[in-house]
Amino acid sequence: MPREIAIFGVLLPTLLPLFIASLLLQGVLDWVLGHTGLYRRAWHPALVRLCLLVCIFGALIVTLYQ
Repeated sequence: MPREIAIFGVLLPTLLPLFIASLLLQGVLDWVLGHTGLYRRAWHPALVRLCLLVCIFGALIVTLYQ
């Protein structure tokens, strides 16, 4: 289980790159869902976006820390 990642001599917690990766993945998924019109069917689109981000972040954490 890696706890820290060294980038150019700076130690970063492992969760920071995972969070940035999940933000990028969620941005792509958000763009796809927005262009397909699926957000019009959601009761609260902002809540759906937040839940997607939490699910993606959780999935990345589970794959790393198994």
